Amino acid sequence: MAGFSMVFPFLPLYIKQVGIASWGSVEFWSGMVFSAQPLTMMISAPLWGAVADRFGRKLMLVRAALGGAVILSIMGFAQSAEQLALLRALQGMVTGTLPAANALVAATAPKERSGWALGFLQTGAWVGVAVGPLVGGLVGDAFGFQESFWITGILLALSGFAVLIFVREDFMPRDKRSRPPLLEGLRLMLRSSRILALYTTTFLQALGRMFVYPIAALFVMELRGTSSGVATVTGLMMGAMAVTGSLSAVWLGRLGDRIGHVKVLLGAILAAVLFSLPQTVVTAAWQLVVLQALLGAANGGMIPSIGALLNLQAPLGNQGATYGLNASITAAGRSMAPMLGAAFAIWFGLRSVFVLTALVYGLSALVIVRYTREEGTA
Repeated sequence: MAGFSMVFPFLPLYIKQVGIASWGSVEFWSGMVFSAQPLTMMISAPLWGAVADRFGRKLMLVRAALGGAVILSIMGFAQSAEQLALLRALQGMVTGTLPAANALVAATAPKERSGWALGFLQTGAWVGVAVGPLVGGLVGDAFGFQESFWITGILLALSGFAVLIFVREDFMPRDKRSRPPLLEGLRLMLRSSRILALYTTTFLQALGRMFVYPIAALFVMELRGTSSGVATVTGLMMGAMAVTGSLSAVWLGRLGDRIGHVKVLLGAILAAVLFSLPQTVVTAAWQLVVLQALLGAANGGMIPSIGALLNLQAPLGNQGATYGLNASITAAGRSMAPMLGAAFAIWFGLRSVFVLTALVYGLSALVIVRYTREEGTA
């Protein structure tokens, strides 16, 4: 995750460096480059997940890491923004290390400890996302943009070889006669009202977490009354979210193993509502940083809880397809949230984005309440 996120700080600058071959502005192609990967991942993740159930989750994790290493390295040779956008689209189609790792952990760990295991895995992801942009910015300034892509490729290759050498998977594919066709397996999962409720919660959580991204720097500038130091404060805010999320993921994942993942999930969602609403009335940047850090801790509790509940509800042998589709839904939320957040900021003002965030989390709480009622009557 650190390798994938290393390139985020300088992607727009790299686009400006390589130039545009046909038409459009740097801002347009920057948006295309950032959007291409989650859009194609949204399509490919369920298919790779279903393949994992047939040939092994470890194989898919190695494929995602080594495939990402090759594609990210090739990005260092891109000659135009169009080529870079195409490579980012290929990255979304080929990679997907986190859903592959989720499926492998869910299939391997004892179910009674799946919350802790998935939470620990999520901690690695959050820390990688927090550290990656900082390292990427330093590497880009020190060595250059092209070299950063090659260093990223090396990191991804190392992670792929680490899985290949050190990870063991006792994989037994299901008998072909008892295994449903690829698309039929996905349809079977979507017929389950409980899995649909969890997928809906995943989508709403991804929306709520990403709404602030397009307006964060603008809101910090409004609070400070100057553009000086805005990037530092915004980076501190996003880093604080990642740190608190990584810490809470392990602790709340383990707590869910003891008291039930539904209770932890509902508590984390209600906490997210509680921490979102006061952000509409903050008067200083430090208040925003603190509340966003608390919101990050709430999100850190949601992700492993949803993952553990999906593991409990997934049909036997279908962990790959289950987590692949979950990754697709997350990617859909990540793609839509910045556009919706920016639209609300334009129509109703910057502070309205935090009201929207609270409403989305509140809606996901209602979904989980209904989920608990269905579970109680089952």
